[in-house]
Amino acid sequence: MKAAAAYIADMGGSKLQWLCICSLLINICFWQSLAIEYNTKAGPVEGKLNVHLVPHTHDDVGWLKTVDQYYVGSNSSIQVAAVEYILDSFINALQEDPNRKFIYVEMAFFKRWWRQQSEEKREIVRRLVESGQLEFINGGWCMHDEASTYYVDMIDQTTLGHRFIKKEFGKVPRVGWQIDPFGHSAVQGYLLSAEVGFEALFFARADYQDIAKRREDRTMEMIWRGSKSLGSSAQVFTGILAHHYDPPPEFRYDIKTTETTIQDDPFLYDYNVEQQIDRFVQLAEEQAKQFRTNHIMWTMGEDFAYENANTWFKQMDKLIHYTNKDGRVNAFYSTPTIYTTEKYAANESWPLKTDDFFPYADCEHCYWTGYFTSRPALKGYVRKLSGVLQATRQLEFLVGRNEGKPNTDSLEEAMAILQHHDGVSGTERQHVADDYAVRLSRASIEAEDVMKSALVYLMSGNQNCEDKISTVVKTNAKRHKGYLLEEMDSPNTSQYIRKGIELEQCSLMNISYCPKSESKLGVGMSLVVVIYNSLGWIRKEFVKIPVSSSALEVLDSDGGKVEVQFVPIDPASRRVRDYYAASFRETSVQAGSLFNLYFEVSVPALGYSVYFIKATKSETSWTSKRPQDFNGDIILDSTEMRMVFSNSTGLLKQIRYHEHEVSLPVEQSFCWYNGSDGNTGEKRIQASGAYVFRPNSSSCFPLGGSSDQAIQSVIQGDIVSEVHQQFSPWVSQVVRLYKNAEDAEIDFLVGPIPVDDNLGKEIVAQFMTNLSSNGEFFTDSNGRDFLKRIRNYRKDWDLDIHEEVAGNYYPLNLGIYLKDNKTEFSLLVDRPLGGSSIFDGELELMLHRRLLHDDGRGVGEAINETVCINGTNSCEGLTVSLHLHG
Repeated sequence: MKAAAAYIADMGGSKLQWLCICSLLINICFWQSLAIEYNTKAGPVEGKLNVHLVPHTHDDVGWLKTVDQYYVGSNSSIQVAAVEYILDSFINALQEDPNRKFIYVEMAFFKRWWRQQSEEKREIVRRLVESGQLEFINGGWCMHDEASTYYVDMIDQTTLGHRFIKKEFGKVPRVGWQIDPFGHSAVQGYLLSAEVGFEALFFARADYQDIAKRREDRTMEMIWRGSKSLGSSAQVFTGILAHHYDPPPEFRYDIKTTETTIQDDPFLYDYNVEQQIDRFVQLAEEQAKQFRTNHIMWTMGEDFAYENANTWFKQMDKLIHYTNKDGRVNAFYSTPTIYTTEKYAANESWPLKTDDFFPYADCEHCYWTGYFTSRPALKGYVRKLSGVLQATRQLEFLVGRNEGKPNTDSLEEAMAILQHHDGVSGTERQHVADDYAVRLSRASIEAEDVMKSALVYLMSGNQNCEDKISTVVKTNAKRHKGYLLEEMDSPNTSQYIRKGIELEQCSLMNISYCPKSESKLGVGMSLVVVIYNSLGWIRKEFVKIPVSSSALEVLDSDGGKVEVQFVPIDPASRRVRDYYAASFRETSVQAGSLFNLYFEVSVPALGYSVYFIKATKSETSWTSKRPQDFNGDIILDSTEMRMVFSNSTGLLKQIRYHEHEVSLPVEQSFCWYNGSDGNTGEKRIQASGAYVFRPNSSSCFPLGGSSDQAIQSVIQGDIVSEVHQQFSPWVSQVVRLYKNAEDAEIDFLVGPIPVDDNLGKEIVAQFMTNLSSNGEFFTDSNGRDFLKRIRNYRKDWDLDIHEEVAGNYYPLNLGIYLKDNKTEFSLLVDRPLGGSSIFDGELELMLHRRLLHDDGRGVGEAINETVCINGTNSCEGLTVSLHLHG
């Protein structure tokens, strides 16, 4: 043997020894391998820049795939994502190193996974949670939207998730994590953060101009005081994430990444430890210049990340080890809770935020204000079932909960899933929206069974129920979510119970369809109407029920006659009813006369009332007039107000309030914005779509000609007066004024929107007054507070406006109003919509959208909803029925 050489390479705390012995005859090489041990025990270090690495995954509970497809990983031709494997993978990875950490958010997925685990695996997870390696952040059933959600539903879905965490782990989430919603509401800031008990709230999306200013001023983190009335008692430390909710591109470690990862084996090509650490330090120091204190956060995750958690954690192990060995900055595994603790300890002063983060834009012509209205039918369904859930819960409590079936669990979970920021927002794919609707429908049927059995039980006079009611207070909700009906042969409540009849809920009242009430009543038969009030005070309201005959009378529970009025259903509503009822039942619906039967009901607080509809020998007369039957203007009157319509155009022209002797000129009309196809001069490729509202111009094209007569018929009666209007073949409305009303009701029918001209359309109802509003108007925040809006203005930065219409749209859940120093004019909506005041004295509501292009924000589909009758080739664009108070 002539020569021998030994080489030992230092591999950071471990040794890889390579011994090569050479002889004259043979070369023999021996490798002795020792595992590399990365030091990941680091924590915060005083005096250094501390980089908190926060491993996470963002798992949408429905978007491109349905919630269950996302969980099991099916339908991979659309997207490769399987949440059950993500959960398996990061749980295993955490066990390999006690210094590793992970945060998880969506309990809708976690509960699915949890119920499949053995008790042994559950105990492992409990230990990970107890040690702080696994932390539940935000902790709701989903990551809810903040524009299209009602505050009660936000509370419900958050409570559902927190209840699960508390039950299984004895923990309560400490930090809010709303990283993906497309704008952020004041209610989120105070009610769903500070009032929930969160120590901090973090999110990723804010207007691109806002973020640019905040980076410059080092105000990316702030104190958010979202409530004027609660003030500092409901403020929360709030941070906007530095790199959306991903790490910088060079440090994305998903198994599908195309970026260069850390290669620390010197015996392989492309060794790059020094270059990677230099780049990490550079980016960390750049980020630190935009934030206060010596603590910054890197979110180490993305959508549906960690299906192979090892690819992330192994790289982060290396990153922590070599960064801290380098010594210029300090990196370590962390969570938002740990990060927040360090921010609090810094005793830093923070800027104050007092409004909200709407509207959101990510470029000059890219305002995410279209989703305020996208899928308005789904939005309306969610809002309706929100009321059904609250009422059914009350009844379930009064009669005692059935832990088996039926109960309200299914509706509670379905409603929670729909609060997702790609759920009620309307930004999911069509097949996902269909899946959401099916979930709601099935769950509502079960809730209906709970309601029906509970009401029968209550009406049996059960003393336990009576005692429960009396401790709280014994009606119908203001908007009458539905009625429960049954036929019987005598108007006597005690016989109702003895017969044990089955109640049936009219769930399709939005299209004036109720088979039970439309059926012919035999001689001596009565239709029982049971109305429940979920509110805490007595309500007197008018109800309307579709019937097929005017030879009917209504009796109260004492047998006394109730005043009634019959109004023929207008032709547009009849067409929609016949088409959609046939689609729903897959059979033809009843032809012949069809009326709305109106009568007044009085219902006790948290209670019910029973009314009886009986057949009579003679029909009740009614009168329908045409505009030519009037000399001059057409007037609808109540004891409180008057509405005046032009005889020549049929348009609303004035509202007068008798008590205050105030007359307000109001002109109502419809128009449509042409949704951009992206081929405009300023920024090509940005189309109007599910998220983004981008009209081709600021012009809103009117529906109907100037000489067209909008009014089709006028009904004036002792209970209600109505004006039936048709503005185009696909837009109509009924204006309704009850005899003692302080406000008017408007029922809109919009659709099917025509697109055979290849123009996407966004339909708007406009109300023009003479109020000097000076660019100011007010919109609600999740139905709880109203915020002042100023056209073409943002409080936190000097706005450079590029979209004068879309950039001034705001989300509505309750309503919108404007005022001058004498008068206020308001509109209240029945579902989430977008609205604005584009001109002084004007309010507008976007009612419906049908578009032909995708807006490039990920969903990959145009918002183009259609309805088909099964077994036929009959398909048309979706028609939406909406309700407004004004």
